[in-house]
Amino acid sequence: MKKLTLFNTLSRSKEVFEPIEPGIVKMYCCGPTVYNYAHIGNLRSYFFEDILKRVLLFNDYKVNHVMNITDVGHLVSDEDEGEDKMEKGSAREGKTVWEIAEYYTEAFKNDIAQLNILPPTIYCKATDYINEQIDLVKCLEAKGYTYTTSDGVYFDTLKLSDYGKLARLDIEGLEEGRRIEFSDEKKHKTDFALWKFSPKGQKRQMEWDSPWGIGFPGWHIECSAMSIKFLGKTFDIHCGGVDHIPIHHTNEIAQSEACYGVKFVNYWLHGEFLIEEKGKMSKSAGGFLRIQTLIDKGYSPLDYRFFLLMTHYRKKIKFSFENLDAARNGYNNLKSKIAEIKSDKNNKPDNEELVDKYRGEFFDCINDDLNVTEALAVLWDVLKTEDLNPADKLFLTEEFDKIFGLDLDKVEALEINVTIPPDIVELAKKRKEAKLNKDFKLADEYRNQIKEKGYDILDIKGGEYQIIKNKE
Repeated sequence: MKKLTLFNTLSRSKEVFEPIEPGIVKMYCCGPTVYNYAHIGNLRSYFFEDILKRVLLFNDYKVNHVMNITDVGHLVSDEDEGEDKMEKGSAREGKTVWEIAEYYTEAFKNDIAQLNILPPTIYCKATDYINEQIDLVKCLEAKGYTYTTSDGVYFDTLKLSDYGKLARLDIEGLEEGRRIEFSDEKKHKTDFALWKFSPKGQKRQMEWDSPWGIGFPGWHIECSAMSIKFLGKTFDIHCGGVDHIPIHHTNEIAQSEACYGVKFVNYWLHGEFLIEEKGKMSKSAGGFLRIQTLIDKGYSPLDYRFFLLMTHYRKKIKFSFENLDAARNGYNNLKSKIAEIKSDKNNKPDNEELVDKYRGEFFDCINDDLNVTEALAVLWDVLKTEDLNPADKLFLTEEFDKIFGLDLDKVEALEINVTIPPDIVELAKKRKEAKLNKDFKLADEYRNQIKEKGYDILDIKGGEYQIIKNKE
């Protein structure tokens, strides 16, 4: 079986994964800013990190997984430059920023639970670790990496010779960092805020005293301070979305390595965007889709999880309800096939050699930079082969679902109904004819009509089918 290889953004290549401490993986993932609900594009990042974690566990590693909760106000919007998201949420809902943070933190945890995303070992809230963030700024100040302006304490990026190595930035050509409020007093385009002063004459709901004055931490400092606190000055894996590469993660590396003088992270993994017709999904643009939106439209959260399995994490995936419908049909077909196998009374002997072969193929797929799309094809091969008995097929299905997280072990055996109503039989015949004519959209419509009447179609080899009654 292949060793686990991961695409490291730092080297722009696949590398064999070797943890610092044998058998243990220390992993940090950038969590949500809890001023609003997570949208389904945000949740794609947490799904990719969940697959990574499941693959690490499948490889018998113990995973110490840390995720931050950004519950402190920052100037973090690409479009609404200088606007504090937590204060914005507070004004929108007439609640304190603390109430906003608590509510949306719980909403986020509920969303990932519905998607079968394994929770981290540790959630750490930025507001609980202000002292650690201040200490990191003090370290950078003592080593000569900072300067102070009228609006805050900044990191001087030109003092660090390899600044921008993660993103391979062209420093001269780089635009102004968009994740911080613009300041005319900044020395260089890439300099970023470590500590911001509260505006004069204003009282923020979230502000703290510091050696430099009353204010609040810059956005990047929290991830460095908390990841180092829980995982050490150098740890194994850091994850996030591709949008974090040029600014947020670049600045995390800069401030961490400038302070401690050692490599910050060995493997950087980044997930691509979920896109719509209009482009990347964004809260700032309004009208974003939540998991609850999909549920309200009749989809299961696991329909969406199956949809995300259709594309590798380093490729963009295009969302549309038509694509989600196709994924739901695929997921239902998968469950129907498993239900059929659970009803099969075949007593063919075990085939241990073939079981090992399929398990090895699956293992090689997921260990090739989390290639779940190829791994899903292995599962279909298992379900379709006539060379394995039902027990072997179900064993492999449940093994593979440790990665997929689709609750395939909960699929129940079929209840065959020998007296099928004539209208159901007629719809099934029309569906078969539509499939023969390759009118798959019409075939799906007939299948949905059958399903609405309490039945389902189980496709069999050769274009034949079986009508089954759904469980109540």
